[in-house]
Amino acid sequence: MSKKLFIETLGCAMNVRDSEHMIAELNAHEGYELTSDASEADLIMINTCSVREKPVHKLFSELGVFNRLKKEGAKIGVTGCTASHLGKEIIKKAPYVNFVLGARNVSKITDVIHRDKAVEIDIDYDESQFAFKDFRTSGHKAYINISIGCDKQCTFCIVPKTRGEEISIPSDLIVAEAAKAAQNGVKEIFLLGQNVNNYGRRFSGEHDKVNFTELLRRVSAVEGVERIRFTSPHPLHMDDEFIEEFAKNPKICKSMHMPLQSGSTEILKAMKRGYSKEWFLNRVEKLRAMVPDVSISTDIIVAFPGESDEDFEHTMDVVRKVRFEQVFSFKYSPRPLTEAESFTNIIDSEIGSERLNTLQAYHDSILDDLKVTNLGKVVEVYFEELRNDGYVAGRSDNNIMIKVKGSEELLGQIVKVKITEVSRMVQYGEILA
Repeated sequence: MSKKLFIETLGCAMNVRDSEHMIAELNAHEGYELTSDASEADLIMINTCSVREKPVHKLFSELGVFNRLKKEGAKIGVTGCTASHLGKEIIKKAPYVNFVLGARNVSKITDVIHRDKAVEIDIDYDESQFAFKDFRTSGHKAYINISIGCDKQCTFCIVPKTRGEEISIPSDLIVAEAAKAAQNGVKEIFLLGQNVNNYGRRFSGEHDKVNFTELLRRVSAVEGVERIRFTSPHPLHMDDEFIEEFAKNPKICKSMHMPLQSGSTEILKAMKRGYSKEWFLNRVEKLRAMVPDVSISTDIIVAFPGESDEDFEHTMDVVRKVRFEQVFSFKYSPRPLTEAESFTNIIDSEIGSERLNTLQAYHDSILDDLKVTNLGKVVEVYFEELRNDGYVAGRSDNNIMIKVKGSEELLGQIVKVKITEVSRMVQYGEILA
């Protein structure tokens, strides 16, 4: 009988890809097969996120549940960013945990499962050229890491302390991975990095030096690749060459995630983001001029230390001008190992909640306006998910989630759809013959 693996993945798309890498290695070298039932698993893993406070709290709650559920002899492991920054503390707090594996040490998974109480959290470990075995949770979308780590020093962010300094993965490895995915029927490639458009700044060893714009060209030249998405570009590195390639390359999906964080130049300085409100708006203006149908999403933190009413109004001003199609918004919470953790000009929690509510309510009104403009539009949808309500779901080129009545025959197909019903988050449509 094969051994069973249960894995819960928290956080970002990079964590999803890290989980896929670990699943592949455990299957190929240790004979583990996935299960959705933790109680039958021989190995239970939680791949963690530490960007915000709640996922850290959730970790220990989940660990307690899994410890009660697990069968006799089953092992429990904690991986990912929280593993990186808490390390041995996880085992001290939850002594039934068998190993801790940091986000920069994914390739060590087949080693640590055999060493009880192993803790591997070296953020300088370089696995940028490690040849992982192949596994994907989706047969229609391929996540591909193009870099590991982050060189930015944003004062609110723990990622550089959990994923180490930024190293780009050689372009030939990325292109080869895209080609293999395409040969297996994948039409959409999703490139991943903390700051994808800083790609090429540093490689491990001697490699063909290319920037992100050139990497996009090389991936788009792969036969069988029909769509390319990526996350997240940094506004600081959105130069004209990058925007022009985004606009003119028909394989690049016309949706852009631009993490604003704050609309106040003064707060952006305190965050060490490296750009101003004016620069951000200038990049949006150029994008929208070249790609009128582009959808733009963003991240916003309200109530960052020192944020005045005027600073918050600058954020609202950007939201009004850009009219983001999607906003991931949060009230600031201090993270360990970050510079901002020591800031003393903390904003009252009630003020922060009020600002967050104001922002989210205003954005809801934008979504109500935008959804109406989609009604009756004809868009090309790449279907990738079969729902249990008789619908098949997919996304348009500019990232609108669209559902149609249908079956698994639609999966992996790019089809023209007329939007017939709209809501804030999901549109419904009918397939055009």
